Parts: sequence; structure tokens; C-alpha cells
Amino acid sequence: MSKKAVVLYLHAHQPWRVKPYSAFDMGVDHFYFNDESDGLDTNNKFIIDKVSEKSYLPTNAVLKDLLLKYPDFKVSLSITGTLIEQLEAWRPDVLKSFQEIVATGKVEIVAETYYHSLAFFYSRAEFVRQVAAHAQKIRDVFGVSPTAFRNTELSYNNELAKWADEAGYKAIITEGWDPILGWRSPNYVYKPVQTHNIKLLMKNYKLSDDVAFRFSDKNWSSWPLSAPTFSHWMSESLHADNGDIVNLFMDYETFGEHQWADTGIFDFLRSLPHEWTSNGGTFKTITQAAEAYEPADEVDIHHTVTWADTERDLTAWTGNAMQQDFMHSLFSIESEVMQCDDVSIVADWRKLTTSDHPYYMCTKWFNDGDVHAYFSPYTSPYDAFTYSMNALRDLKLRLLWSQEGRNN
Repeated sequence: MSKKAVVLYLHAHQPWRVKPYSAFDMGVDHFYFNDESDGLDTNNKFIIDKVSEKSYLPTNAVLKDLLLKYPDFKVSLSITGTLIEQLEAWRPDVLKSFQEIVATGKVEIVAETYYHSLAFFYSRAEFVRQVAAHAQKIRDVFGVSPTAFRNTELSYNNELAKWADEAGYKAIITEGWDPILGWRSPNYVYKPVQTHNIKLLMKNYKLSDDVAFRFSDKNWSSWPLSAPTFSHWMSESLHADNGDIVNLFMDYETFGEHQWADTGIFDFLRSLPHEWTSNGGTFKTITQAAEAYEPADEVDIHHTVTWADTERDLTAWTGNAMQQDFMHSLFSIESEVMQCDDVSIVADWRKLTTSDHPYYMCTKWFNDGDVHAYFSPYTSPYDAFTYSMNALRDLKLRLLWSQEGRNN
């Protein structure tokens, strides 16, 4: 009988944020993304440096120590192509720290779209190209090939599971949302409907969010949260439904950026493997969990679920007219972009497919408004829409000029 396991999965991503790009820039300035020359604390290099120092470097240092110290400790991570590109350009030391933990052989890298895009819902061909590009980047940088898959923002439905199964992935992950689970528990491995080999792991959002969101909340009844207490909670959760695994899925930046070092988050992380393994538990990667446990049931998810906001759907990216207009305009020129000989046009178009751009346009100023505002580099969603649409209009101009040059 397999030990009760924790699946710790961390997602690392940074987009190429669009700079304040005005209508007067169109046709003149073809560089859309904030770089260090802008002198803004929202430029991409500034943010990469800040998150590297606060989160990536200290987190990787702790993880490396834990991976070497505890034989049972394992981690799964995903890292987008857009983040890797920025680390290659500005922080090769940070990229090396990721390479070092992967080199332990105890860290699984999970497949996804290179540009952290929602292409699956707009263009299956572009989605497949981005997944392939990401897999190649992971092989080039880390020397491993992913065997588990996660779509952007844990977005998931039956169609995606069928695609991933046919693509040969052993596991896929999504949100363990109550309306989807019904009477079921997220503490099991499941089988997606209409698939043959792939297994589904679902996030235990209650326990994950205790760390990712509530850890530093001094008004929370369980503050301050200790590793022994949390380990006990995980044991209780498994005992309550005789489950097999606790799926802790969260952003990499939880450690040091969303939860600052002075909250004790790194001490918590350092202590957790000891607390869990000393009580007979173990850790598994996503693929290892899929291989170790039999599915408890089939799961049928017709409507797309994500891990974002209280609705757990796509409305954080597609819920208003600005977002819909941007995404329609973006993907309406896909075929022309793919036929273009100018690689910079293709690269810029793909950077604009990153889901952060429509996310910054979100106007859901109620339960989740503060979360959207926290992540956005813009004064308002309307600025995000204006700058991104202006960049897209300039890209269309470049595309037109490229076509005219090819025809002359």
C-alpha cells in the first residue's frame, strides 16, 4: 500500500508587460514591452530583479537544501517560456538556480504553453505549436522532457484532457472546485472521461490557499500558521475521506513575493518536509502520483474550470467587452502572422497572446478586484486595454508592410 503523499506543485511565470504605448507611438515605435530603459518600476527587468531576489533565489536555495536532505522530498514545477527568456537575458544566475534543483533528479517540470496563453480556446493549431515550443525549451535548458501537463491558469475541460491523453501525457492537473467534484474529494487521482491512459490530479484549494493567500493574514483565526499544524491538517483531510494525496498547487511567487520573508514563509517551507515525513507521509511528483494510485472515479467536466477568482472560470480573461475585443482582434490575424517572414512580428504576436494582458483588463471589482489590482502594472483596466490594443494595431501595420514588401 502506497504511503499518503503530498504533491507540491509550484508555477513560475512572468509576462512581457506592455509599456504605456500610445496612439502616437504607432507606426514609429515597434517595441511594445517595458524594458529597463523606461525607468519605471513596472518595467520587466525591474520586476524580474525584484522577484528574483525576493522569491526565486531564496526559494530555490531552500528547495535545494530540502531536496538534498530529505530522500522523500520532491517538487513539481512549471516555468513559462516567457520567464525563461527574461532570466536568460537578465538573470542567468537565477536560471542556474532552477537548473540546479532540477539536476537533483527529484524535480519534475510540467508541460504547458510557452507563452502562458489561452490559445487552446482560440486556436488549437497555435496551442499545439506553443506546447511544442515549450517542451523544446525545457529540453534545451533543463535536459528533461515533461510527462505531465497543465494548461494556463489550470484551465481544463474534457476536450483538453482528451488532447493531452492523445499527446501521450501521463497526468494533467486542474482545480478541485466543489461544484465539479460534487461528493468527491480532491485527495484522489481521477480518470478524465473519454480518455485511456492519462490521470487527473485536482488541487486541494482549501489547504493550498491556506499557504498561498491566508498565511500572512493576521485577522485569520489560524494565524500564525506553523508547519506542525499544517501537517496535522493535511493528515486530517486525508483521514476524513481515506484519501491518497494532498495536492498543494500554488504560484512559485507565494514564497517571498506574495508572502514576504518576514511572515515566516521560508521557515514554514523548511519545516514542512520534516513534519510530514516524520509522521509517515511522503512526497510525490505529479507523474509519480499518477503512476502510484488508481483512479477513484471518472470526472466529467464539460464547462471550462480554472483556478482563478471565486467563479473558477474564464471570466477573469474574457468577462468584459474589452477583453473579448482584444482576444478576437489578436487571433483574427493568426493565419497572416504565421505566413509572415518577419520573425520579430511572430514573436511579438505570441508575446501578446500571454493571458496576463486580458487579465489586466478585468473589471471585476468585487470579491476578486483587489487580486487583479495587485498583479496589474497599470492604473486601470482601461489603460491596459488601450496600450495592448495600440500595440496590436501597430503590429497589424507591420504585418501589412511585410506583405506589401513580399508582393513587390
